[in-house]
Amino acid sequence: MNRISEIKSPERLPAELSKKQWDSIAKPLGSFGLLEDFVQKIASIQGTPDVDISKRAVVVMCADNGVVSEGVTQTGSEVTAISSVAIAEGRSNINALAGTYGAEVFAVDVGIKSDVESPHIIDRKISHGTHNIAEKPAMSTVQAIQAVCTGMDIVGELKNKGFQIIVTGEMGIGNTTTASALSAVILGVPVEDVTGRGAGLTAEGLEKKISVIKRALEVNKPDKNNPLDMLAKVGGYDIAGMTGLFLGGAVYGVPVVIDGVISAVSAVLACKMNPVCAEYMLAGHVSGEPAGIKLLESIGLKAVINAGLRLGEGTGGIMLLPLLDGALSLYRNAHRFDDTGIERYEVLK
Repeated sequence: MNRISEIKSPERLPAELSKKQWDSIAKPLGSFGLLEDFVQKIASIQGTPDVDISKRAVVVMCADNGVVSEGVTQTGSEVTAISSVAIAEGRSNINALAGTYGAEVFAVDVGIKSDVESPHIIDRKISHGTHNIAEKPAMSTVQAIQAVCTGMDIVGELKNKGFQIIVTGEMGIGNTTTASALSAVILGVPVEDVTGRGAGLTAEGLEKKISVIKRALEVNKPDKNNPLDMLAKVGGYDIAGMTGLFLGGAVYGVPVVIDGVISAVSAVLACKMNPVCAEYMLAGHVSGEPAGIKLLESIGLKAVINAGLRLGEGTGGIMLLPLLDGALSLYRNAHRFDDTGIERYEVLK
């Protein structure tokens, strides 16, 4: 965990040079919006205006949540293992998209309830799922630290293999419940304001989910000023692992893409551990869950896509990659003012 205190802001000069390159293109200034900002941010992280994100990874943190026993989900915990193996073996939703967008997918078992029989999954299991947060803390502080460190370690390993950008993803039945619990604490708002239907609940099911979260917060009393305490008491291994991914991005100098609301919760927790982390994050999309936009706003980030996406597995986050590819095509190849004789645009005041 000492790595977290050593995080520093990326260099500003490469971002400034990147902006000059954008402004040299024969088009209105800033007319590619947030995508220009994202390319500049990546330039800053990579230390060069010659941005390259051709080697990209999706890391899916897989874990089970004991709160499923409260009946807050449509499906049981067994689905986590089935879906995680499908992701690891290239047969799931995220794999279809990754194949199209040239990304490699890594499924990490940080806390699946059952023992997973697949040589393709990365085994970093901390325990066989968490405890039921409606009755007791999800995990110990030591286990929360272990999960966070696992995420950081994975980023370091991928950086050493040449990966230049990482999309975060998760697979864990019940994790919209833990994410909502954390969101209520982080944002200081009523549980009702940040709790949605997840993968699909009836109105009655949603009321039950809200009731369970309220009970979890009353039983555990997580400290809103202590991100590790929040993680240990009402979080999950998948969320803690993704928190580590965001911290690892800042430690090892790799841009990390925020997926949906569960990923956004992890991003905010990472920023609570070190606010500089936000300078290494890219918000891919705004989740359809109620807390999505509020969480991003709390760390000063804005997403490119707002399409009500809520599939999980990193499927929303990966949709940022083709947009970045398009932006980089323009950035590298479009005609320039100096080549066309077109008068340059000026910043009007």
